[in-house]
Amino acid sequence: MKKTLLNIALSSTLLTASIASFNASAEEGLAGIEGLSGNVGVVSQYFFRGIAQTTTASASGGLDLEKGGFYAGTWAADVQDGIEVDFYAGYGVETDSGLSLSAGFTTYQYTGDFDSAYNEINLSAAYGIFSLSYNVGTHEEDKDLGIDESDYDFISLTLEGDSGLYATLGSWGKDFEGEYVELGYGTSISGFDIGVALISNSEELDVESGKGEESLVLSIGASF
Repeated sequence: MKKTLLNIALSSTLLTASIASFNASAEEGLAGIEGLSGNVGVVSQYFFRGIAQTTTASASGGLDLEKGGFYAGTWAADVQDGIEVDFYAGYGVETDSGLSLSAGFTTYQYTGDFDSAYNEINLSAAYGIFSLSYNVGTHEEDKDLGIDESDYDFISLTLEGDSGLYATLGSWGKDFEGEYVELGYGTSISGFDIGVALISNSEELDVESGKGEESLVLSIGASF
């Protein structure tokens, strides 16, 4: 996630639909291991929390393990100047009333000269069509890249129904600033997950022109 305090970037530990993580939950998983699943995808342009990570298409893939409410996984994506590699773990519960709660930790690491690392705590709640995510973290110092250590938080509200349509409003805080809106649709066709999203971000999140932009993102992926 290429960014500085002046032009920030950095889903949620749970990546937004626009980056096509396509996580699976499997009763009998990968290689016969219960709870293990994988995902692969390609997106026309990689956006994360309203900030463009690439100007071209990006391929991604990941593995997830879930058991008894505990989850852990890793996910990697091409960011042009290197590879983003994420590691995450946490615990989630769902009450009899349908309220889901989870807490976890994510670290974002990079090869090449794309960016320094990010480490954050992730909290989320969901009920019906509503889901709320709050993330607080630290952007690590990297003297070679001219990056100072800084703190940030990020909050998002998503509405998603059974039709595949969704809407997300996200906002950055503390040392980072900026907001974005994402409207999208996702469906499955012949075993593939297909998605389209319109992302509109504020000038603080527009790392290219600094004026704010609207971008149409297409994605395709599969889970196994």
